Amino acid sequence: MLPISCFLPIWTSLNHALKCKGIRMVILQVIDMVKKFGGLTAVDKVSLQVEEGQIFGVIGPNGAGKTTLLNCITGAHKPTSGIVNFLGEENLAGSPPEVMCKKGISRTFQISRPFPRLTVLENVTVGAAFGAQSHARESAEERALEALEYVHFPLPEDTMAGHLNAVQLKRLDLARALAGGPKLLLLDELAAGLTEGELADIMKLIKRIRERGITIVIVEHIMKLIRGVCDTIAVLDYGKKISEGKPEEVMRDPKVIEAYLGE
Repeated sequence: MLPISCFLPIWTSLNHALKCKGIRMVILQVIDMVKKFGGLTAVDKVSLQVEEGQIFGVIGPNGAGKTTLLNCITGAHKPTSGIVNFLGEENLAGSPPEVMCKKGISRTFQISRPFPRLTVLENVTVGAAFGAQSHARESAEERALEALEYVHFPLPEDTMAGHLNAVQLKRLDLARALAGGPKLLLLDELAAGLTEGELADIMKLIKRIRERGITIVIVEHIMKLIRGVCDTIAVLDYGKKISEGKPEEVMRDPKVIEAYLGE
């Protein structure tokens, strides 16, 4: 049997033809994802379908399983069961993070995890060196510098990562994710702790990233951001998907109101 990679040129040609007709291809499929930790089911048969060019939001109360779902997609957690299809490749669930990164999935983290004894530039260069574009013509350091400039990182590139505050670490995390040249970018509470002015800036930046041809999945609690940038949102509660659709429709769903506010 031929490997899936043999069919990727066909998938790319089909994708281009559909684009010309204004039809979006599905870039990510998550089918019946389950993740159990002992007796706790953190993600319970969740299915999502993300189209190329979308900004797709995932919301829900604390403990709903949002970050665990991202971890299962990116390989940080091995799912108990379920399927992940990405860019025409089927059943990638359980692949390690470095494999998913090479295939074109980058992410930020709810709690940033830099190399504290490396500089800002060195941290982002690591992302560029091991990302999907690790064999690109430009050097990893050149791509890292471009990513830092793109996210408007506010401090000199030789600043030690261990000296950054929480908001600066979020920008560093985003630059590192972008430096690898992803097709799909997963953002885990990127806006946490931002002021109103900083929130407006990050919303503009997210839209600019989409304009670069990068599909985005956002896990977030800040509804202003979700309403302002997302095309579609899915709501998780106790590990289950309880609603999905356009933001204005989902926020009127009685099940969603109950999950956030109680009966």
